[in-house]
Amino acid sequence: MDGARPKLAQYTVYTDGPAMRPPAAFRFGTITNRASARREESMAHIVILGAGLGGMPMAYEMRELARKEDKVTVVSNNPRFHFVPSNPWVAVNWRTRENIELDIGTSLKRKGIDFIPVGAKRLHAAENRLELDNGSSIAYDYLVIATGPKLAFDEIPGLGPAAAGGHTQSICHVDHAVEAEKVWQEFVKNPGPIVVGAVQGASCYGPAYEFAMIMDTDLRRRKIRNKVPMTFVTAEPYVGHLGLGGVGDSKGLLESAMRERHIKWICNAKTTRVEPGKMFVTEHDEEGKPKKEHELPFSYSMMLPAFKGVDAVFGIEGLTNPRGFILIDEFQRNPKFRNIYAVGVCVAIPPVEVTPVPTGAPKTGYMIESMVTATAHNIRSALDGAELATRATWNAVCLADFGDTGVAFVALPQIPPRNVNWFAEGKWVHMAKVGFEKYFLRKMKSGTTEPLFEKLVMNALGIMKLKK
Repeated sequence: MDGARPKLAQYTVYTDGPAMRPPAAFRFGTITNRASARREESMAHIVILGAGLGGMPMAYEMRELARKEDKVTVVSNNPRFHFVPSNPWVAVNWRTRENIELDIGTSLKRKGIDFIPVGAKRLHAAENRLELDNGSSIAYDYLVIATGPKLAFDEIPGLGPAAAGGHTQSICHVDHAVEAEKVWQEFVKNPGPIVVGAVQGASCYGPAYEFAMIMDTDLRRRKIRNKVPMTFVTAEPYVGHLGLGGVGDSKGLLESAMRERHIKWICNAKTTRVEPGKMFVTEHDEEGKPKKEHELPFSYSMMLPAFKGVDAVFGIEGLTNPRGFILIDEFQRNPKFRNIYAVGVCVAIPPVEVTPVPTGAPKTGYMIESMVTATAHNIRSALDGAELATRATWNAVCLADFGDTGVAFVALPQIPPRNVNWFAEGKWVHMAKVGFEKYFLRKMKSGTTEPLFEKLVMNALGIMKLKK
């Protein structure tokens, strides 16, 4: 039966030390009577690996849907949650990291969810065991992988922040955004050319457009925009492709926005290497053949990298594809290890279409939320011994801030062909994104993933998380 439960995890192995003492339910010698022994036997341990935009909502929804006796544990290499979509603001000092962070352990504890602030070293899927960086291991009955990606700076010489041995900035992590802001403050004292965009194989293009426009806005406010030539470099076949084959008139609207801001662009671009103050780019034609070589000088650059799977799961046969992304079926479940599920950026999704220079498909926020909800329902079905039946819609709703305006799109579903394909621009988007930042952080702090009014509004708009 698809919903059959795996053999229950009977124990969790920990190294000595008070910082890693397991919950009481997992310590040997704590079962003092037959009733507690029966609870131990029937209890399932659900482990969520990762505490980001997918992992935190996953923990809350799983705790809500799991049985009272089940244990939910979150494992993360970072004790702080940060709201990734706000990283572009951090990089120009419109936000501080403190504005977009919260303590994970405190928030999870309110909902009765255990938290282990230690990174995963290696998943031993055949043993239902997760090995941690400190030498300990944790056993599980069900595992949800929500790690996000590993940033593949190493695939292009010179790409990435100084800490990674590169010469460009990054907004993929708040640590990177903080360092990018320090470099930005020095840059505005002595402005020069900017090169911004996304390299070949990247799958998250929206933040590159956002950051280009946010830098433009910040420079105009400082009255130094006239001193800064800007070039947008992207692997997309055209501006506004977004790894999605375009959404509505995204091509026309984004091209117009970039012309208005005097930002030049190079599409079908393959970044070959980066040296201090210089980027080497090969532009390709529609057949993928080299068309023109570019040497682009820069005083400041931010290029989004390609993604791949994290080391803890990379190369596990039957679990991941060649780039380390988690293989899933229609229920968010791995076909080989049927008690392992995955949500978010770590999920393997093929490109929407073949492009002259490789592009990936993005996993946007609402799409991830739909994965989370489907996964929580399917694990509950498995706990009950029922057939899995819940499928995520993978619908996409995206707000991209442009500093003083912005663009929004709705793609239902995100992967074409679509039932709804809508794209719009306006100052309201900027305000909406500011509001959403505060709203989402409040949800993560309180442990409420979908308040009733949110569900009613989204349903009224025809935007659903689950397929009927």
